[in-house]
Amino acid sequence: MRIDVLTLFPGMFAGPMGESIIGKAREKDLLEMNVSNFRDYSDNKHHTVDDYPYGGGAGMLLKAQPIFDNLAAIEQATPTTKKRVILLDPAGKKFDQKMAEEFSQEEHLIFICGHYEGYDERIRTLVTDEVSLGDYVLTGGELGAMVMIDATVRLLPEVLGNETSAQTDSHSTGLLEHPQYTRPADFRGLAVPEVLLNGNHKLIEEWRLKESLRRTYTRRPDMLAKLELTPEMKKLLAEIKSELSQETDSDEA
Repeated sequence: MRIDVLTLFPGMFAGPMGESIIGKAREKDLLEMNVSNFRDYSDNKHHTVDDYPYGGGAGMLLKAQPIFDNLAAIEQATPTTKKRVILLDPAGKKFDQKMAEEFSQEEHLIFICGHYEGYDERIRTLVTDEVSLGDYVLTGGELGAMVMIDATVRLLPEVLGNETSAQTDSHSTGLLEHPQYTRPADFRGLAVPEVLLNGNHKLIEEWRLKESLRRTYTRRPDMLAKLELTPEMKKLLAEIKSELSQETDSDEA
């Protein structure tokens, strides 16, 4: 996969995008990443990239010309790749795991990181996706782009050491991940559930599914509402609700 980032602050990507999983993906040549400063493409002698909006209003807008020319340079360098151009915008579609999975299937991603009050509307004619990290406003699109890149790159084949890790992550299955433990089996009186120690893989898998359902039901019931439950999941969920009801009755008593 190739990723290009258009930003006014390329230095923000120098550290984080060379570390951890992303750094390893680049070392293995599983990811080619390029960061360009679109100020370098300004045709203004002062290299300005923003201007006042027509009709008046607060703040400054990013001009179309530097973005257009930066994208044209990328296209000239990679004419054969199919590109998905992502505009970081608070008004865009909210980023989620499903979108990360979609992005991970692409050959070439381009992220445009905005700044100032907004974009010249004509920039939107070049993009395929307008995406927001969440319902809040950041100073610029850089941090949002980093999060999206991280969530996407870790899904690429061979990037994670354990190929099943990404498949069983919270949000990938539609459920939150079950509790996990490592040695020692008893830490300061806090014991690992016995079922995880008995070597019965069928019981372990059932316990994990039940605890994933329990965690999702108690913390993110909205996720369950979107999930098509199997008969086994419905049975386990009924058990969970009964257990939680008994706990509530016990507390009240």
